[in-house]
Amino acid sequence: MSCFCIIDDKYVPIYRILWVSSLPHFCGSPECEREGDYEVRLEDGESVWADRDERDATLAAMELWAGEGLEDDYEE
Repeated sequence: MSCFCIIDDKYVPIYRILWVSSLPHFCGSPECEREGDYEVRLEDGESVWADRDERDATLAAMELWAGEGLEDDYEE
């Protein structure tokens, strides 16, 4: 298990992630380059932008890192 996930070609430490958007960004601006991407908010007001697959992989990595889903490993 790694404490990093890959978002937008960057290795992001999972422990820096504050929240992950459940809906894709939409502002309606013709100049917006983030339309349809999911915001991943980091500490210190930083954000990275993920496509749907990266968002889903990030959420799965966060759940694994937090220990969710490990109960099956302990069943006998």
